Amino acid sequence: MTAPDDTVLLRVEGRAAHLVLNRPRALNALTHAMVRRIDEALTAWERDPAVETVVLTGAGERGLCAGGDIRSIHADVTTGDGAATRAFWRDEYRLDARIARYPKPYVAVMDGFVMGGGVGVSAHGGVRLVTEHSRVAMPETGIGFVPDVGGTYLLSLAPGGLGTHLALTGAQVTAGDALRCGLADHFVPATSLPLLIADLSDAPVREVLARYVADAPPGPLDDERAWIDHCYAAPTVEEIVDRLRADGSRAAKEAAETLLSRSPTALKVTLEALRRARGLGSLEAVLDQEYRVSCAALASHDLAEGIRAQVIDKDRTPRWNPGTLAGVGGDDVARYFAPLGDRELALADGAVTQEVAW
Repeated sequence: MTAPDDTVLLRVEGRAAHLVLNRPRALNALTHAMVRRIDEALTAWERDPAVETVVLTGAGERGLCAGGDIRSIHADVTTGDGAATRAFWRDEYRLDARIARYPKPYVAVMDGFVMGGGVGVSAHGGVRLVTEHSRVAMPETGIGFVPDVGGTYLLSLAPGGLGTHLALTGAQVTAGDALRCGLADHFVPATSLPLLIADLSDAPVREVLARYVADAPPGPLDDERAWIDHCYAAPTVEEIVDRLRADGSRAAKEAAETLLSRSPTALKVTLEALRRARGLGSLEAVLDQEYRVSCAALASHDLAEGIRAQVIDKDRTPRWNPGTLAGVGGDDVARYFAPLGDRELALADGAVTQEVAW
């Protein structure tokens, strides 16, 4: 393995190996070095017969992971040629696919904030735990980007219009709604997590889960399915906004206002990506698509501008270009899906689906 790096802490206790994302001041945002270290650890533990379970947690009290290190992306796109970010995404997406096919139980503790790249390293795992503190989101349209790390795959599988709502608005969901949307598997009270994690050192995952899994508090989206399913079934973003505005509920009108504050290009590309994802079949095929979309976004105006407004200058007033939904044409959207030739991620070409039983 590479030289020690304290941004990901590794340890083995009994039958369980532990990955601890350790950048708490940055809410454990992922760097390229962290992605490589996680991948190397998974390789070593896959070959180690003494390791039966892998457990992912985040340092600090705020959450598992806020996403990728977008400050580094901004620096790369504004002062460089984007090569470092493309390399980061290539390794990150490959890691996400690997986690989904990992042959040993991969337990992701999704306590607190889990956003963007944090969803990638957790929500593709075989055992995904949420708590009353969990806040799960794919907030990319707010920075002129599109849900990636397999996010369009996961959200395309959510029931009704829920996935489209979460992808376009970037709304955060609590435990009950994360379970409803297929982003998590089990609810565990936060106070039980230390005991659960300790027990994984001595007992199989299924046995440990039986001791601690509880019923999740109901999520608010259950009561909003009627307007969500109706509004997000519209064929275009413009029509989605019109339906949201026409709906009588306050929540629908707030969703419309949120959409109108997002990058118009990112919204239209996100809707197209979600709908294409439904027909692609595998996570690997969707990640291949997301890589094309992400590379195109890297060359766009809105990604750098969105990060500037939300993270660098923090003026919260991005100047999108085009600035309206009407200004984004079909050709503008189509170019995000253009083949990359010999630069394709090409995960689907070598994908082998594994049925894992524990």
